[in-house]
Amino acid sequence: MDKISFIAILGGLTAILAGQALEGGNIASLIQVTAFLIVIGGTASAVMLQSTPRQFVTGLQMAKWVFVPPNFEYDKQIRDIVGWSNTARRNGLLALEANLNSQKEPFTRKALQLLVDGAEPQLIREVLEVELETHEQARRLAARTWESAGGYSPTMGILGAVLGLIHVMENLSDPAKLGGGIAVAFVATVYGVGAANLLFLPMANKLKHLITLESTARELVIEGVVAIANGENPRQIDARLRGYLAIAD
Repeated sequence: MDKISFIAILGGLTAILAGQALEGGNIASLIQVTAFLIVIGGTASAVMLQSTPRQFVTGLQMAKWVFVPPNFEYDKQIRDIVGWSNTARRNGLLALEANLNSQKEPFTRKALQLLVDGAEPQLIREVLEVELETHEQARRLAARTWESAGGYSPTMGILGAVLGLIHVMENLSDPAKLGGGIAVAFVATVYGVGAANLLFLPMANKLKHLITLESTARELVIEGVVAIANGENPRQIDARLRGYLAIAD
């Protein structure tokens, strides 16, 4: 669990609410269902319109990475690859077939299967790099749903403000209705700008970083498997792959 994400969101909300209270404002005045519907509903609709169904659904599913990021286990991957290298040197590539069922990650299992099948090193690299690139591109397109939401929500906040002011202008003769319209106008802007800068854009940037880590973990597998196919020394493979640990820090 990524505790810093929870702390960051709670800290941002606390800062806004504390600032409102310190200025003598009523915190309850920031709760406006109408403004929320305009901003969040409009933003969601705009994002859905620009995305394919798969991209939109995948983007929603990836939101949990912000709070519970996947563990890519670079150290374990390196140990496994060096172990495969030792096994291959002693007993041949076919001996690695016993390790296939223990690989839960499809990409790693495919890489090991290519190695067991005796594919040429260059073919292994080409096949795996194509899958890596297409997978990364799909992930980034899904993460863009949150980046797009960060671009649309401030505009939706302005739209909510305009609608609120229209409501005010329509009821100038009834002072009792003016307060509600003005509240919706300004709170909608707060929701739009706040959601973009406290949630949507930071979430998009964090997802892009995690996608980079995922792709790097797969690059590590490619380099290790190709090195085994080339018959390189296990110690040399270990030394080379250790360089990938820097990005995991």
